[in-house]
Amino acid sequence: MNDSVRVRTAVLADLPELTGLFRLYLEFYGVEPADDEGPRTFLADRLKNGDAILLLAETDARAVGFAQVYPTFSSLSMRPVWTLNDLYVRAEARGDGAGRALVRSCLERARAAGAAGVQLETAPDNHVARDLYESEGFGRGHYLTYFRATDTGADASG
Repeated sequence: MNDSVRVRTAVLADLPELTGLFRLYLEFYGVEPADDEGPRTFLADRLKNGDAILLLAETDARAVGFAQVYPTFSSLSMRPVWTLNDLYVRAEARGDGAGRALVRSCLERARAAGAAGVQLETAPDNHVARDLYESEGFGRGHYLTYFRATDTGADASG
């Protein structure tokens, strides 16, 4: 891992860099925002409301990746659980350790916050992400994930 990668908690002043990274993330997954301001508004709301933890990976003071984590709860463990919902690293920075640094930072922060664990999902064909997560100790859970869209009832994509 590249020792020059630093991970810190993002703040509202980071919104321009975060929005740019988030747009690349959406593009990676083939998502076209309906509203051009949607990505910025979404992230600004997460930061202002404090309902997500946004981590920013930087090298030489340049934002190269981000992770978005949603603290939630596990009824079975009766403890908090964190959902690592989004992780993205710029194409030109991949392989330099930013993704690994983001995952490790998320795990360390979750442990410090008393979370029982960190859960995540990724696309079945995203082998690079799967290899990263598995190398950091993530394994397939015991439960199946189901999803049903509320607007159409037919979309199973999440």
